Amino acid sequence: MESLQRKFLVIGIILLVAGVFGVAALAQPPEQVTKITAKKFEYNPKEITLKKRVPVVLEFTSLDRPHGFKCPELEVRADIKPGQVARVNLNPPKVGGFEFHCDKFCGFGHGNMTGMIHVVE
Repeated sequence: MESLQRKFLVIGIILLVAGVFGVAALAQPPEQVTKITAKKFEYNPKEITLKKRVPVVLEFTSLDRPHGFKCPELEVRADIKPGQVARVNLNPPKVGGFEFHCDKFCGFGHGNMTGMIHVVE
């Protein structure tokens, strides 16, 4: 009989621990995703605002040809290929305005393919 009680006790503890960790996993905030489209010398949106130290995923798609995304001050870059989604994880460490640009030559308007990430408190 004592053996049966121990089994129930162990099962109860396992269920309790699983329940606590399950609730903790459900309590995590959903992933913040910002979508950016690249096409013919422009990004859309051209400017985005993020919060300092709040993780975000930047999702890039290209509507026409291969492009690049580079933001040197935030140390992030991505290759953006047509028909694919490029994901960049970013956790902005500081407040400010940070320019990004296409770092793959995509035609004569390539130099104007820029945007801005605004990071606020």
